[in-house]
Amino acid sequence: MKKIKLSEIDTRAPHGVDKGAAKEEFNEILDELDGLQNLLYAEGKHSILVIVQGMDASGKDGLTRDVFTSMNPQGVNVTSYKEPTHEELSHDFLWRIHHHVPAKGMVQIFNRSHYEDILITRVHKLVDDDTAKKKMHAINDFERLLTEHNNTHILKFYLHISHKEQLERLDERMKKPQKMWKYSPEDFKESKLWDEYMGYYEDAFAHCNEVPWHIIPADQNWYKSYLVAKTLHKTLKGLNMKYPGMKK
Repeated sequence: MKKIKLSEIDTRAPHGVDKGAAKEEFNEILDELDGLQNLLYAEGKHSILVIVQGMDASGKDGLTRDVFTSMNPQGVNVTSYKEPTHEELSHDFLWRIHHHVPAKGMVQIFNRSHYEDILITRVHKLVDDDTAKKKMHAINDFERLLTEHNNTHILKFYLHISHKEQLERLDERMKKPQKMWKYSPEDFKESKLWDEYMGYYEDAFAHCNEVPWHIIPADQNWYKSYLVAKTLHKTLKGLNMKYPGMKK
């Protein structure tokens, strides 16, 4: 498999993609996702785990709102992973993750995930390369466990934003009242480490690819949401689910 180089992948929609047509198709997909999620819940044989990774301001929260709020909230859970608590640090790094994996019939969204343990920890030199390699091996085993033994279908999305667009969005957080609550000076410090993050993301893509990554151009929110919704829709349709009959 060819190694993913983020610098070679565009962060915007290809020329020729019609925004109006994509939005129209997006709305049609959302209508169908509602029914497909209901079918997933009723059949109770499969589960969906959506992993969303990306740099600060890449649009992780907006993606969750745009794509998944069309579904029945009883069948969808969202977990946002922040800095580990003292209790979480006293266990293995996957302990806090495994607690939130989806039951059959459910859609689970991870806003950030177990991949933070081989990204930010490496950027800030909290773990060495040998430890990171062992963690990547554990991640592959963990994802294989979910797919092979719980019928969990994992969709891994990296929201691919340009550094220029990120800085513009971070700057917006200091100017727009509705975005000020998201502002953190730490985000600008992390942004200065952009090249290091890109390198470690590419390493994660190369070593944790048994479940493939979807690199989603994220400079345009409409295109980002369209691609993710389309991928989720294709996955659910491919399960060939059926409503169970009347209970006897």
